Amino acid sequence: MVSVGVDYIKPIWLVAYRLIIGAMLVTAYAYYKGQRLPKLSDVRWRWYCLLGLTGSALPFFFLSIGQMSVDSGLTAIIVGSMPLMTIILAHFFAQEYLNARKLIGFVIGFIGIVILFLPEDFSFSLVGDWRAQLLILFSAFLYAVTTIIAKHVPKTPSSTGAAMMLICAAIISTLYGIYDGVPRQIPPAIGLWMMIGLSIGSTAIATILYLYVIEQKGPSMMAKINYFVPVTSVIFGCFLLGEDFSWRMVLSFIIIAVGVMIAQAQKKNAAINP
Repeated sequence: MVSVGVDYIKPIWLVAYRLIIGAMLVTAYAYYKGQRLPKLSDVRWRWYCLLGLTGSALPFFFLSIGQMSVDSGLTAIIVGSMPLMTIILAHFFAQEYLNARKLIGFVIGFIGIVILFLPEDFSFSLVGDWRAQLLILFSAFLYAVTTIIAKHVPKTPSSTGAAMMLICAAIISTLYGIYDGVPRQIPPAIGLWMMIGLSIGSTAIATILYLYVIEQKGPSMMAKINYFVPVTSVIFGCFLLGEDFSWRMVLSFIIIAVGVMIAQAQKKNAAINP
């Protein structure tokens, strides 16, 4: 939906629209569940404003710009490197320290990322859209940062936290959109449908589920879920958008997935044998 949407709506406004609608939907849902937003003086607003910046506003914007020239399947594979970055950040900020297994897994996964930046002939030059891919990689880094921050946020119901997060993100993106220039015409219907789909599914529902899974199962479960995203994105990209299928993408995904599995294997063993 992002790949199609950016063809009809300016990236910053595609982000602003989906966040505004997503924030309205999630806030309504939170109130329907009998929850209320805390006072503005509540410290949780600071936490969720930070989450809104690193987990929604900035990565949505960078992904939208990146997908103006990068296929959706390749985008998902690059974003799938997020667990590798989480491993490094967790060493410094979550007391989940690096060991030899995690380091080996990170190096293997990093090789998979590097392959995505090389041309089809694997020469040592960079692909033409490496700058766009770098923006997408930075989005993955921001998602990793968000996962670490989410572990330290004061306990809050997932729907309330999602509402606070999206409200802050919507304000940030809208202010930047106004600064960048207000659209003067209504986008075509296909652009509007993509915006609505992103607002309901990939913003409102996904943010609630994201915070709920972290609350119930921790960041490691989010890393496992990430294996599913590149596969489905490549399939839908090829069949629905006519994107090119590349064995290089398959190779990169396998290498990244193996790296993540190796890096996380120690954590699983440690849980079994404390």
